[in-house]
Amino acid sequence: MTLRTKFIAYLTALHVALAVAAFFILVEWRVLLFAVEALFIILVIAGVALVRSLFVPLDLIRTGAELMSERDFSSRFVPVGQPEMDALVGVYNRMIDRLREERLTAEEQHQLMQKIVDASPAAILICDFDGNIERTNPAAERLLGPEAGETGALLRGIGVGESRLVAHGGARRLKVSRAEFRDRGFAKSFYVIEEMTEELRLSEKAAYEKLIRIMSHEVNNSVGAVRSLLESSLRYAPQVGADDRGDFTNALTIASARMDALNRFMSAFADVVRIPPPTRAPVCVSELVERVAALLKPELEERRIRVALELADHGTYDVDGAQLEQVILNVLRNAIEATGRDGEIAVSLRDGALAIADSGPGIAESVRENLFTPFFTTKRDGRGLGLTIVQEILASHGLAFSLENGDRGGAVFSVILSRADGEGSPALRVTS
Repeated sequence: MTLRTKFIAYLTALHVALAVAAFFILVEWRVLLFAVEALFIILVIAGVALVRSLFVPLDLIRTGAELMSERDFSSRFVPVGQPEMDALVGVYNRMIDRLREERLTAEEQHQLMQKIVDASPAAILICDFDGNIERTNPAAERLLGPEAGETGALLRGIGVGESRLVAHGGARRLKVSRAEFRDRGFAKSFYVIEEMTEELRLSEKAAYEKLIRIMSHEVNNSVGAVRSLLESSLRYAPQVGADDRGDFTNALTIASARMDALNRFMSAFADVVRIPPPTRAPVCVSELVERVAALLKPELEERRIRVALELADHGTYDVDGAQLEQVILNVLRNAIEATGRDGEIAVSLRDGALAIADSGPGIAESVRENLFTPFFTTKRDGRGLGLTIVQEILASHGLAFSLENGDRGGAVFSVILSRADGEGSPALRVTS
């Protein structure tokens, strides 16, 4: 039973009781009894009208509350001519106008932020309250692919307000920044990811080119002078005693050979700097793979490593044949080193995708970020330039490549080629 019904029932019961009492008291004065009964009826009607007028503000408040719960901020109340009611109507209308303006402003700001996020050239990933990716912008999908929302490993361990350079897809390096914002009073995180691969590659290239030029200049000057002195000293061999002549000649010959080895060593470094722009021509890549596999056959047989070739694609591709052959040779040599002995290397070429997989231990997390860093190597006698040369050649071709751990162990190096007949589209960035 509502409060209004209770008031009306109370007034009705009170007047009925008074009417019954008046009947027994004034039963002998019929005229006065009828007058009193009429008065009671008038009082009941007036009481009901008064109760209704008293409950109009409550009805207004209830109706306003229902409209606000339904998020209807467009309905306004009309003044009814009562000062108290009109004051309440005015307060409600002003409140509704303010709420409508604030909601409109919030929606416009939200739409503006959405457009900014969508138009941003940087990849943006927005998390929910549990830290899971709930939204990505188009740049994130272009940068990370269709599975941009499943990048937990890429974002792991990055604190709020922190920026970190992260390796992704082997050769790619991404700058990941994390920040927070408030949503309905609770903190939510978002990540901004920028592609830094090409910028860092060019910066590193400029640094190691300068270093190699300085080293080559100094070493070549010293090697030339020392070798000349050694050759001049060998002319004095006949003047050395017979007992010491052999040791004297042998020592100078070894020293001269070491100078030649040092010169070749520096020339190998200089080759990285002297990689020319690719001279493109239609090339059958499957033939390149077969030629390199034949070249490495003695070493493969000595290590008892089996090579499985699945060259289903015999089309031609618009590449520099000599440079791509160098890439295949370097990658296969790395696969041989990783496999060690008694293993298998699988080379496949289908639909423009070249993949070289080994059965080695795979890529350790401790070295993943430095795989394509110049002079970084895990080999005792390595120079750390093999993958650097591979990266330079493929980047100059504009071909997408990746180096990742395989699903069944080992590492897999993949290259996406562009066809010489125009089919397919070459990627302009290194992808995972």
